[in-house]
Amino acid sequence: MADEQPLSWRRDAEVPQADLDAVREGVLLYGRQQAQGSDARDITCALYQGERLLAGAHGYTEFGRLYIKELWVEAQHRGQGLGGKCLRQLEAQALQRGCVDALIETLLDEAAEMYEHLGYVCIAHVHDYVPGFTRHTLLKAWKPRD
Repeated sequence: MADEQPLSWRRDAEVPQADLDAVREGVLLYGRQQAQGSDARDITCALYQGERLLAGAHGYTEFGRLYIKELWVEAQHRGQGLGGKCLRQLEAQALQRGCVDALIETLLDEAAEMYEHLGYVCIAHVHDYVPGFTRHTLLKAWKPRD
């Protein structure tokens, strides 16, 4: 085994982005192989005024659940209900895919309150997840799980 390269560690910026992506993809692939039957698909909606992006949401659906990863509204349009409308658009798409519930997380108390107003229930809090911020995990069920 004299042909083998010696092992070496790389840290932080020394690790190329492609290798970070490979680690992330490897974790997801391994988890989905263990769970068997993954039907993961990206899900997205965006609201435009002409060509200008005003709001958008992104996540994925898998195993009958909508996982909402990002929900964003342009600063000058916040407080006008566009976030809720984006969320409802994503939910409608997920329902068409057969999802029975939706999961979202946020570090913002006011966002958690908005999600609760839209029918989500807080199922977990991690206080001081980041200093001064609580991580809220919220779930909205449309149909009971089998």
